[in-house]
Amino acid sequence: MTGGTTLPAPTAPARGFLVTNLLACSILWASGFLFVKLSGDVNPFALAGMRGLIGATSLALWFAVQRKSIIPHGREWLSWIILGALNGWIPNVLLAYALTQITTGPAAMIQASSPLIVAVLAHFMFAEERLTRGRMMGVMLGFIGMAILIGPAAFPESGVSPSGALAMLGCALSYASANLYIRVVRQADPARLALGQQICSGIPATILALVLVGPSAFGAVPAHIAPLLALGVIATALPMLLFMYLIRSAGPTRASMVGYLLPVWTTILAMIFLGERIGPREMLGGAVVLAGVALVSLSGRLKTASGQKP
Repeated sequence: MTGGTTLPAPTAPARGFLVTNLLACSILWASGFLFVKLSGDVNPFALAGMRGLIGATSLALWFAVQRKSIIPHGREWLSWIILGALNGWIPNVLLAYALTQITTGPAAMIQASSPLIVAVLAHFMFAEERLTRGRMMGVMLGFIGMAILIGPAAFPESGVSPSGALAMLGCALSYASANLYIRVVRQADPARLALGQQICSGIPATILALVLVGPSAFGAVPAHIAPLLALGVIATALPMLLFMYLIRSAGPTRASMVGYLLPVWTTILAMIFLGERIGPREMLGGAVVLAGVALVSLSGRLKTASGQKP
């Protein structure tokens, strides 16, 4: 993996900072599933483009208020492009498509596997992120839960969309890759990473929408402008800014605990605002996945990716 070098040995963050940011990130990100669903028939590439552009505009205005430049410094643009893809337009397109095939609760539960992927990959990449016996058991438990959630998709009569489930797995893998990439970006400003990511998410997604579909891809945007604005600001710009600080201070495995909380809030919001219901299989699979994620994330000493203060 390119883009930087591993950072100095981590030190433990304040527990209050970790808990507060995890709660804020998970609730704000969970609302994104709701806003995507409320965006109706907006093309997935157009939705990803609008989400990125609105998020980038929000963060650019915040930079402007602080009189800070939004122009990339040196090779900073490389990190922006990589994160714009891995943490931006790729998972945004996959999520938008998946939610046309499956309901929000199971989608969030599948995405919850991202910390498990992070834990496995981080084991081979970072000495301080080695899997202990407890974490290994958590990974195995989490993947058993994933099998319960998406295994029935192999049978046509199950009613589970294989394409929707696979799209959410791709989304989880993309987010996991981004988390690990951030870990090796040398001494980057978290706020600038968040800004650059949204710029390099919105622009490529918009171009792809125009190339693959044409201007008609944005035809449904005016009718859904309210949920799209909420998606770009509340569910993208704000949590991404918080998450960048979190992952730099707590490390990829600990920051990925957001995935442990995300399905809980998503399911609650979907039941309240969308009238969705979760079946026994989804509840069992989700519970097993979350138990695995909890075992992976909570075992051992809290780590950080650097000694920086947020």
